[in-house]
Amino acid sequence: MHRHPVLKNRRTLLERAEKFISDVYFTDCNLRGRLYGESHPLESISSFLCPKRIQFLEAVKQDFHPHSVGDTFGPTWWTCWFKVSLKIPELWRGKEIHLLWESDGEAMVWRDGQPVQGLTKEGEKTSYVLTERLQDEEPHSVTLYVELACNGLFGAGQGSMIAPPDPNRKYSVQKAELVVFNRDVRELLTDFEMLVDIVKQLGEGEQRGYQALFTANEMVNVCDSTDPSTYSKAHSLAHKFFSQRNGQSQHTVHAMGHCHIDTAWLWPYEETIRKCARSWVTVIRLMEKNPEFVFTCSQAQQFQWVKTWYPGLFSQIQNFVKKGRFIPVGGTWVEMDGNLPSGESMIRQFLEGQRFFKHEFGSYCKEFWLPDTFGYSAQLPQIMQGSGISHFLTQKLSWNLVNTFPHNTFFWEGLDGSQVLTHFPPGNSYEMGGKVEDLVKTVKNNKDKGRANHSAALFGFGDGGGGPTQLMLDRLQRVMDTDGLPKVKMSTPDALFSQLQAESALLCTWTGELFLELHNGTYTTQAQIKLGNRQCETLLHDIEVASILAQWRDQFFQYPSKQLQELWRLLLLNQFHDVIPGSCIEMVVEDALRYYQDIRSIGSRLLQGACEVLGLKEQKGNSTAVFNSLPWERVEVLQLPGDTAQPSLALVRVPSVGVAPVQESTQHVTPVSVTVQEEGTVLMDNGIVRVVVNKDGTLASLYLFDANREAISDGCNGNQFVMFDDVPLYWDAWDVMDYHLQTRKPVVKVVHPVQVVSSGGLRGSVTFTLRISEKSTITQEIVLDTMCPYIKFNTKVEWGESHKFLKVQFPVRVRSPNATYEIQFGHLQRPTHQNTSWDWARFEVWGHKWADLSEHGFGVSLLNDCKYGYSVHQNIMTLSLLRAPKAPDANADMGTHHFTYAIMPHAGSFQDASVIQSAYNLNFPLRLIPNASDTTPWSAFSVSSTAVILETIKQAEDRKNGLVIRLYESHGSSVTTSVSTPLLLREAWHCDLLERPDRARPVPISSAGMALSFSPFQVVSLLLCL
Repeated sequence: MHRHPVLKNRRTLLERAEKFISDVYFTDCNLRGRLYGESHPLESISSFLCPKRIQFLEAVKQDFHPHSVGDTFGPTWWTCWFKVSLKIPELWRGKEIHLLWESDGEAMVWRDGQPVQGLTKEGEKTSYVLTERLQDEEPHSVTLYVELACNGLFGAGQGSMIAPPDPNRKYSVQKAELVVFNRDVRELLTDFEMLVDIVKQLGEGEQRGYQALFTANEMVNVCDSTDPSTYSKAHSLAHKFFSQRNGQSQHTVHAMGHCHIDTAWLWPYEETIRKCARSWVTVIRLMEKNPEFVFTCSQAQQFQWVKTWYPGLFSQIQNFVKKGRFIPVGGTWVEMDGNLPSGESMIRQFLEGQRFFKHEFGSYCKEFWLPDTFGYSAQLPQIMQGSGISHFLTQKLSWNLVNTFPHNTFFWEGLDGSQVLTHFPPGNSYEMGGKVEDLVKTVKNNKDKGRANHSAALFGFGDGGGGPTQLMLDRLQRVMDTDGLPKVKMSTPDALFSQLQAESALLCTWTGELFLELHNGTYTTQAQIKLGNRQCETLLHDIEVASILAQWRDQFFQYPSKQLQELWRLLLLNQFHDVIPGSCIEMVVEDALRYYQDIRSIGSRLLQGACEVLGLKEQKGNSTAVFNSLPWERVEVLQLPGDTAQPSLALVRVPSVGVAPVQESTQHVTPVSVTVQEEGTVLMDNGIVRVVVNKDGTLASLYLFDANREAISDGCNGNQFVMFDDVPLYWDAWDVMDYHLQTRKPVVKVVHPVQVVSSGGLRGSVTFTLRISEKSTITQEIVLDTMCPYIKFNTKVEWGESHKFLKVQFPVRVRSPNATYEIQFGHLQRPTHQNTSWDWARFEVWGHKWADLSEHGFGVSLLNDCKYGYSVHQNIMTLSLLRAPKAPDANADMGTHHFTYAIMPHAGSFQDASVIQSAYNLNFPLRLIPNASDTTPWSAFSVSSTAVILETIKQAEDRKNGLVIRLYESHGSSVTTSVSTPLLLREAWHCDLLERPDRARPVPISSAGMALSFSPFQVVSLLLCL
């Protein structure tokens, strides 16, 4: 047969193929219009509406009422259960039959009492396969239940995805019917789609793209959409193209199914439980049909939820885990924020996560999996290595606003020198679709060409769940080894990292933090969550220390291990990377604050019970004692309980990790003097520092006697509150942009000028009130205690702003190119200048309890009890206090806030001046013990070097007669120290962060204590056997 030569008009040929598979154009005669054959109505559909999320067995007992397709129901966050009765026509014998279900909510299909399929339009899952080939012996009449959540895959934002949820939205089922599914049409559509995408992605400069174009065009020529007998010839043309192989040097893409599910974000925690079930049961169905399919899944908390709510599904997951196809990854309780949790919290994420995975699935995770958090602490490599993990996968730094991160595969070196092999999938996504575009981007974007020839491609709908689809698997199957594209193999994280490790000789090393140049507002948003996190971390620390000491003092005391695990897991849950950053809806905030209150309430009782034991010698007394959970002696002014209007104060001296009675101090101390000067300013002096407070509460002077130095810059005032306009480009709760710095406005309106509250002695204090606006005020008490090296600012803010940012600034007489910030188990430096784009991208940074600006011999430190956002530019030290975003929580941060910060000038280095210890003291209050009878001070642990901090004392996991202590080097030095304790120790071992002892590294115990050596910022854990 004579054929005209193919025309050379690329556009017409390409568009011809596109229209042949379009779901918009020419569906009456193209291939897409033949995807479904005959349809048949359901026998009946009935429903009932429920405001709560209930389990299946309760749901089926309810009264169902007739329902018609198109009826509306709701509102948002309710659940509509449907009872679906269907009868498959006899004439459909031998055909593939689907229940076609299209709704604007997230649905779960239940059959025979078990969840069998998740359905959501947004996740491209709109049909449930009743049978792949209807047989006579199969049931033709079936009853299903469909559980439909009144929310979409991304919640229910009003107008945009991240807008606050619309509480009154109505939902509907638009389609519910039986259909014949033409599998051969689906296969041919996939062929066409992949060829068209190859044409588009390879472009006009690649011969292979034209081969794909001409193949697709010839397929249209031979395919008659109305004649299925022509499909095989078209499919053979596609198969011939896809079967043309690659060369041996081609890049290899390791494809892994994935379903990133935010543990809470634009939906509450409870909805996430159902998201997991909907997504994972769909994965199980895919595994049953696709023996090569591998799926990776993180977050022990989500597995725990599914185990509790869907035990049958969990058993199926366990079965596929044994087969090596459903692969738990990550090793943490949740995918936590990478900046804000304390070092100990990060360790507990791994401890709880790894122990769960080991217990439920028989093995520990080998890789840390954190694709979507807002930066990564420089101590994570050490924490990973200590938790049995040496590989790390993420991709979030591809979101950098300013600088492009220079690597995709590299060694990441942490603060202490620990290294982990790290991979950023070059496709810059954790929710690919198995498309040609994903594969081309993976090769094109790889910044380590020549160094690494293997990359990951994670495919599946994510964030709101959904996961992989059959179509994604079909796409990838076609191009496993196709000339012009990278090689594709269904793989595992272990296989990928093994290959990268084997070829790692040329890989580069990145040292220090992985700082995300975006989402800097999350260091400050939702201040009550930040406060709850810091206070609960402190409380759990103190409960563990006090309980260990109580167990030592009283053999009948029971260490509350079960309650502590429950409280820790609640705290770890709230450290998820959209909760502690504050980038979640109001319902999540309410849940988080309630969990913090549960921790405080239960934790306070546990602490009180332990402290009562610590204060007793034989029976209750009438004295008051004080418990110090920190590993150094503390001398502080305490307010004693009492009903008098004038608080009763005492100066107490409490030994390291110990208890002392409150008694009159015989030590000579310099009292605090408070003097009101003629112009209305107030001078406060404790012999260590002298401060002059202006009438508006700013500091005119801050003088350090020891250094004979003024700390406040000439012509400037410290403690200056400033407001900024805070309107980001899009991500409201997440982002503060650099241009906000151009809108600085000092808060100057005085409501109540400075007046004296406490006139001196053990404590001097003054108070004042400022008005920010008609909606907001600041009331502050400035406190100076005897023998205290810092000035405290106890602050109350009534906050009712919109898109504003409140900060406090201290211009200081210090010149340094770098400022120092506390992070987990150490500190790091960041520039105070803006020489390069990498420098000015850090206009807002994160830190924990303190930041310091020092020159040789002198410096100033800024301490706080619940804040994380900082900026030090040139000589201006700034602490970020409150934001006021309106999405996704319209009421974020509105209301009353209480917080404390402090300013501490010091001579010498911040290490020698005990800044680190002072910040701990500010955050870890001394605990009063009423009705104490033991009047002799005692100490349970002490450390000889001030550089080494004893961070944790807890009962060992699964060892009632063992305890774990954790120490770290805090100065950035190599040091040898000894740890002393009166506890009778049988033996001591070095152990890892999972508390597995290293039998090759016993710790000698002598009368002088346990001798330990540390390198800079090293974390050391010891297992002590009593």
